[in-house]
Amino acid sequence: MTISVVDLFSVGIGPSSSHTVGPMRAAARFIAEHPAQHVDIELRGSLAATGAGHGTDRAVLLGLLGHAPDSVPEDVEPRAGDPIPAEGTLPNGITYSISFNVEPLPEHPNAVIFRAGDVEERYFSVGGGFILSKAEIDAQSRGGGLGSGASTTGHTDDVPYYFTTSARLLAMCDRSGLRICELMQENETALHGWEPVEKHLDRVWATMQECVQAGIHTTGILPGGLNVERRAPRLYEQLMRNQEHYASDNFGAMEWVNLFALAVNEQNAAGGRVVTAPTNGAAGIIPAVMHYAHKFLPNFDEVEARKFLLTASAIGLIIKENASISGAEVGCQGEVGSAAAMAAAGLAEILGGSPAQITNAAEIALEHNLGLTCDPVGGLVQIPCIERNAIAAVQAINAARLANLGTGIHHVSLDDCVRTMAETGRDMLSKYKETSMGGLAVNIGLPVNYTAC
Repeated sequence: MTISVVDLFSVGIGPSSSHTVGPMRAAARFIAEHPAQHVDIELRGSLAATGAGHGTDRAVLLGLLGHAPDSVPEDVEPRAGDPIPAEGTLPNGITYSISFNVEPLPEHPNAVIFRAGDVEERYFSVGGGFILSKAEIDAQSRGGGLGSGASTTGHTDDVPYYFTTSARLLAMCDRSGLRICELMQENETALHGWEPVEKHLDRVWATMQECVQAGIHTTGILPGGLNVERRAPRLYEQLMRNQEHYASDNFGAMEWVNLFALAVNEQNAAGGRVVTAPTNGAAGIIPAVMHYAHKFLPNFDEVEARKFLLTASAIGLIIKENASISGAEVGCQGEVGSAAAMAAAGLAEILGGSPAQITNAAEIALEHNLGLTCDPVGGLVQIPCIERNAIAAVQAINAARLANLGTGIHHVSLDDCVRTMAETGRDMLSKYKETSMGGLAVNIGLPVNYTAC
């Protein structure tokens, strides 16, 4: 199977692709296949541990109502942050009960079980909004376990350039003379026809721009109880008020990149419309880097945006097939690390990098996120998630520029780095993988009581 750019970049609502978008899709799929008047919903593992803060309970109810992540109104009832009763009746007459069980199922830490009469279905939200049924995840586990991917689109013989590693990708580019974005375009054309893909990519870029604009013009406190104030509007005012200063400041571009990332992730935290890129928790990184290219590089138009996204998707495909983009599976290295690698690759393409330099850029960005934990405070996608996107966006730009100054020859390959991320994720304690049971999630506000090294 092969993963499409259409799968990796989808439009949805916040705050989480694995905990909001995926469960909504699972609920909608269940009720479409098994119409029922009453549904018992059991959230398991990470979906239970951080489900309330991530809006998982709200998401499954919206799915039972027939909503899809890419079209559900942002202000639909129940609103983001509203308390969700454990039992109730939906506007379409379906009654429900929701329970939380932090004990994970063996197949994957993100699981939701639906029961209606004699019917029981188990779905797994494997990152980036991808969902797999019990039968589907069992089939993939027989193909290799962690890193077997979650392909939804086509078989290996459906595309002219099938690859799952950067080594194979580079070899194909070398033999064909194609750039990575051109090779990806050939594959996408074979899968879907180019016109639908082109329209999808244009919608993705347009949604990213709309999200940034909404983020910089929306003030207030983010929902969830942490009383986190939106910073993007104030930062935008400061930048506009001091444009002359920032134009002459060698680091002025970085301030704008921070703004773009904060704007997107504050929208995500509020349940707004974002692009899953490749996850919602890391949704601000690729848009921030693309906005950097649009604002500070010449001739960045829709054509360049498509090249960026196609190149980035090649890296996302490799990571998803061989490791994971799920914070509940491998920690935040799988979310922020993956997004930074994809953004670095996309920018390296726009800067004119060779295929070797592009994969080098991705490797640099990913390498320096290895071991990054997922420890959301209060189970909310706010602290440290929002700032983390801003830092990673700047890091991705640096990785791309550094790689394009080199030859593309480097000691650590992207494949080496992805393999290391998968191994690190396996070894990482579960309390550091989107359970809010370790790290910053349990240490904020505690009195200082440690011995300095």
